[in-house]
Amino acid sequence: MFNSRHLALLSYLTVCIVWGSTYLAIRVGVTDMPFLIFAGLRFSVAGVLLLIISRIKGWAFPPSWRDYRTHILVGLLLLFISNGLICWAEQYLDSSLTALLVASLPLFMAALDNLFSRGQRAGWLSWTGLFIGFGGVAVLVSPQFRLEGNTWPAVVGVLCASLVWATGSIYLNRNPARGSMIPGVGIQMLSAGLVFLFLSAISGNFTLRDASTSGLAALLYLIFFGSILAYSAFYYMIKVIPPAKAGTYAYINPVVAMILGVLVLKEKLTLQSIVAAVIILAGVMLVHISRTIPQKEAPAPARQKELDN
Repeated sequence: MFNSRHLALLSYLTVCIVWGSTYLAIRVGVTDMPFLIFAGLRFSVAGVLLLIISRIKGWAFPPSWRDYRTHILVGLLLLFISNGLICWAEQYLDSSLTALLVASLPLFMAALDNLFSRGQRAGWLSWTGLFIGFGGVAVLVSPQFRLEGNTWPAVVGVLCASLVWATGSIYLNRNPARGSMIPGVGIQMLSAGLVFLFLSAISGNFTLRDASTSGLAALLYLIFFGSILAYSAFYYMIKVIPPAKAGTYAYINPVVAMILGVLVLKEKLTLQSIVAAVIILAGVMLVHISRTIPQKEAPAPARQKELDN
């Protein structure tokens, strides 16, 4: 029988492995489908299914508009903006490069957590890890700094996606909404999916006529595994594990994504990518270690000494 500790570990492993494979699925899907309708169908269908299951099971929906508003905001941050940027970027970037850029996510989470910490100051080890990790990102993207095509904007888009995801994750951790977990996830997905579909309709790309069998298979995989299974696991994980620790799943995702990219899509794995990955992961590991070491509380202001000489 699973207890909360086992469920937290299982959720963490699910996010590590399944989300590592989603970069491949997204890359396959957006090569022959407009990314807006691809993302819109993914999250709308997954969201509706989760809400139907929740109603059948009798799981508690959010009791107030404030709770609905929290879920909608988180859905727009994590799924519409962050995942939308990744879907757009993967039209121009390899899945493995995208995954390595997203490995900066724990760094963004730790940086935001340090800057807006409630009482505990970040130690030198944390800031050293951030410096090394972002240095690895610079090594990774340095050959991509060229003006041709959409490579450079796509790289910036993925880094912005990581920043937005980190912001939404910390907001969710500090502002939990009431109600059962699964209905909340369904509301988040449906909110993002409807915005994607609306933009797809007004942009004139509301069609699947060019979709291939592999693209549709990728869409189904993302609906049932990448969205319903892994995102539900992520939502549970972020509620029970501190943000800086939970965010470390992002340095396992790139390894899975790189292996799948090479084996399935025949993407090139360069020495520079490997070196950059090692540097990034080293920085993330230092950040993770710094969060597990007890930090000293900030010293209280010194009291004025009485003059009783």
